[in-house]
Amino acid sequence: MSAPEPAREQSFGQLGKITTIDRAGVWLSGHQIRRSVGSLDGKAVGDFGCGYQATFMRSVLDRVSSATLVDVDLANDLASHPKVTAIEGELPQVLEKLPDRSLDVILCMSVIEHLWEPLETLRHFRRLLRPGGVCAINVPSWHGKRALEFSAFRLGLSPALEMDDHKAYYDPRDLWPLLVRAGFRPHGIRCFRHKLMLNTFATCKVDLAEATE
Repeated sequence: MSAPEPAREQSFGQLGKITTIDRAGVWLSGHQIRRSVGSLDGKAVGDFGCGYQATFMRSVLDRVSSATLVDVDLANDLASHPKVTAIEGELPQVLEKLPDRSLDVILCMSVIEHLWEPLETLRHFRRLLRPGGVCAINVPSWHGKRALEFSAFRLGLSPALEMDDHKAYYDPRDLWPLLVRAGFRPHGIRCFRHKLMLNTFATCKVDLAEATE
């Protein structure tokens, strides 16, 4: 029996209220992206599950060559930006319309844990990357589950709806096999804990010589 489809109707931050803890998490993810992925100058970047305001991508729009932004709903002004392709819808279905080998960098921050079928989405990421490209993924870890739920359900410092939408948590030993099954080669995968062990971060690099399977 297949899992039910998620009933998510709003993007992160769409209601306008983002907690201090969430702001700190967004900042830390941005710091890790810059540290692990490197310069985005002149790159075609896809941010999948970017949030309603696409906060991180707004900070680098003047540097990238193009930005493909995907979420359930997006702020109206994003679609009018000359560098932005704004796509509203759910993962992984909306990825099917994007062409193979069209992106240099893929970002997916705190999204995979919300998906019933994460492997299909990760396979699309591999398909979309150009040779020499890199995919960066952030997910909450099992160690972070208790802290996140305590913050949301007991203290009210994090959005309870976000925690209730989680389908799984990922330590490196959980995420790494999924990335390999998705088509990324082990030598190109770096998977590690960060944010005080509350999250797992991974970068998956595609060799210049590799062809999309």
